[in-house]
Amino acid sequence: MIIGVDYYPEHWGKELWVPDADLMQKTGVKLVRMAEFAWSRLEPREGEYAFGWLDEIIGIFKERGIKVILGTPTNCPPRWLVEKYPDAVPVGRDGRVSPIGIRGHRCYNHPGFLRRAGEIIERMTKRYAREETVVAWQIDNELEANFCFCGRCTEKYRAWLKKKYGDLDTINRLYGNEVWSGEYSSWEQIDPPLGTYPAAWLNPAYMLDFNRFASDDMIAYVDFQADIIRRNCPGAKITTNVWFCENMPDFYKTFAGLDFVSFDNYPPTKLPEDAGQFYSHAFHLDLMRGVKRQGFCVMEELSGGPGCWSPMVRTPYPGMLSGYSLQAFAHGADAVVHFRWRTAVSGAEMYWHGLIDHSNVPGRRFAEFEKLAGAAEGLKVFEGTQIRAEVAILYSADNEYAFKIQPQTNGMYYLEQPKLFHEALMKYGLNIDIVGEREVLSGYKLVIAPQMYVTDPEVVEKLYSFVEKGGTVVFTNRSGVKDAYNNCIMEPLPAAYRGLTGCRVLEYDPVGYDSVLVKFSDGNVYRAKQWCDILKPEGEETRVLASYESEFYKGSAAITENRYGSGTVYYVGTVGEREMYVHLLRGILQKCGVEYIEGLPDHIEITTRTGEDAAARFIFNNTGETQQFVLDGREVCLQPFEMQVERSDVENAENTEA
Repeated sequence: MIIGVDYYPEHWGKELWVPDADLMQKTGVKLVRMAEFAWSRLEPREGEYAFGWLDEIIGIFKERGIKVILGTPTNCPPRWLVEKYPDAVPVGRDGRVSPIGIRGHRCYNHPGFLRRAGEIIERMTKRYAREETVVAWQIDNELEANFCFCGRCTEKYRAWLKKKYGDLDTINRLYGNEVWSGEYSSWEQIDPPLGTYPAAWLNPAYMLDFNRFASDDMIAYVDFQADIIRRNCPGAKITTNVWFCENMPDFYKTFAGLDFVSFDNYPPTKLPEDAGQFYSHAFHLDLMRGVKRQGFCVMEELSGGPGCWSPMVRTPYPGMLSGYSLQAFAHGADAVVHFRWRTAVSGAEMYWHGLIDHSNVPGRRFAEFEKLAGAAEGLKVFEGTQIRAEVAILYSADNEYAFKIQPQTNGMYYLEQPKLFHEALMKYGLNIDIVGEREVLSGYKLVIAPQMYVTDPEVVEKLYSFVEKGGTVVFTNRSGVKDAYNNCIMEPLPAAYRGLTGCRVLEYDPVGYDSVLVKFSDGNVYRAKQWCDILKPEGEETRVLASYESEFYKGSAAITENRYGSGTVYYVGTVGEREMYVHLLRGILQKCGVEYIEGLPDHIEITTRTGEDAAARFIFNNTGETQQFVLDGREVCLQPFEMQVERSDVENAENTEA
């Protein structure tokens, strides 16, 4: 397990390079990422290359045994490129050219940009192909799905539609374009969603396809770069770093052709006062691990208080910096790279704090980082271990897009219910996989399938088969609502899943911020909000687990259980408070035979990594308070953000604290 840093030698005088590298070596840094923003320094004028400084700094790290990840510098085209190709700058939804001087000012489809980008990547990869210190390549930086609205991207969008549908009649029929006289009579009438009005005003089928195109187009750009790297650096490890951005790509397709997943991780430095608000990044980490079902890299990790396009926030509390990094290891990261070694003294990110502040004097956070590097070194025995889970939560890019296109009710968003289930499952100390909805489900006992809103026939078949063979699935409200083209299905909900759930939705009530009461058959009552499916049990083996205790549908079913084949299916018709899910899942876990831990305090996170010769249980206190509790018959006391690591192997067991 490796600790690294993001370093920008082009931002600093050479007199700092050797002292910085010496201090990194002394501190325990094993990996450095750099060059992802350095195009103007690598090619100061078109066709004039300056790799000497990069050779020098790579050599400095090589002498100290520090490995390097090189970023392709295509996120920030230099001014000479924009001057030569002013139309290489992307166009926004308002039809205006995006401003330059910030990052990301490039259209993925501009031929001049692609030609120059291809050339700088060619030069870099050929130059460092045999450099053993360069252990991986990062493509661009924090890529988003392509929401450029220039003429070239419009033509590419039309070509994407032609390839998918073949003719306009098919598009008109599948989109329902007869509504609002939206039928196309020529391909030139199809434009991207220009305008500043809400996405919900546009045809949902059209908008879903545009989101799919935008993701695919970004992935084509990734593949363009990956092809060059592989041609010149056979066997090279390639990645790109993603985050939970406004225009998210399909993560599963993005990394299908890459070697490992990279994620930029910035947990909050100020914990919410509302106990029901999500703040743990365990969900994000489990999702990233589930993209390729293997270890991943945190390419940017919290090092200090963020502040850039928004005002500065609280500095990390003592223990946060190391605790969040160890949390990432616990959830499957193989490397955690901290952003950044030095806090910038110029540019827009000068208040996005790194490990060494503007004072140039290593302080409290740096001391904590040094201790973290030592702890990571002690975890090397667990390299190659895996997180084996019996529970999975399904994630869908299509559902994410569809919820953004048409918000269902006030306060309701796609990721909330997956996070509610994830938080409740963590309460039981479980390993949890978050996987794509099309993934193979064999090996799981329990699958949470929240808000299966856009219906994929392949996914439907897979879930029926899983349950029939003895699996347990939990569905929620807003399942089976749309077909694959984002049009409503004209049959009782949950439509395609109705045979599994053994119930149908008589009516739904989008209650938004209003609250309702839900009462379980054992007498427990919880508050719910946002959405209420009023359910009617239909199956012979369908039973009601909880009913509504308020509103005009008082007494109607809210949560049901149904037997199907050799398996069991649950349907949760509302969005409850976290404790409702904790209560519900206790019974479900017992029935499906998943072993769990009872009585953990809130925000104590337990994850287990196992290998052939060793296993580790990571126990993390993700709060700002000291927590005392009993685990396996012994007293455990964890300080704020402290991680305790318990090692066990075939011959003995020992505890080590990190």
